[in-house]
Amino acid sequence: MKIETKDPAAELSLNLAPMIDVVFLLLIFFMVATTFATREKALDLDLPTTQSGEASEGAPDEILVEIGRDGVVVVNGEEAGADRMREIFARAARANPDTPVTIRGDRASQLHFVTGVMDACGLAGLSDVGIMTREPR
Repeated sequence: MKIETKDPAAELSLNLAPMIDVVFLLLIFFMVATTFATREKALDLDLPTTQSGEASEGAPDEILVEIGRDGVVVVNGEEAGADRMREIFARAARANPDTPVTIRGDRASQLHFVTGVMDACGLAGLSDVGIMTREPR
């Protein structure tokens, strides 16, 4: 006759491996999602407001240009001077002349910074240029 000497409560255990897998998957998801959200935050900009306008879904090959109030230009998250900006625009125009360019300019930035970016787009052959604003509160 066999007598069990083990405590039945000692055999119960909780398998944490599936829960740890789920936690790691959630962590990876949020890390990837936040890296996409930082694309538009290269400069701390106060965008001008407009009453009209329409929402735009960004194209995958869209060029995002941010202009700070002090004239600093950031192209796709990379600070760029005039020569580097023209080089980026020319390369994009060679790949696809219909590449959209979106300009985000601070409301306190001077107009000649914005027109300089628009002129560089035109010289490179990019004609789909838009200006990003925000809705009034």
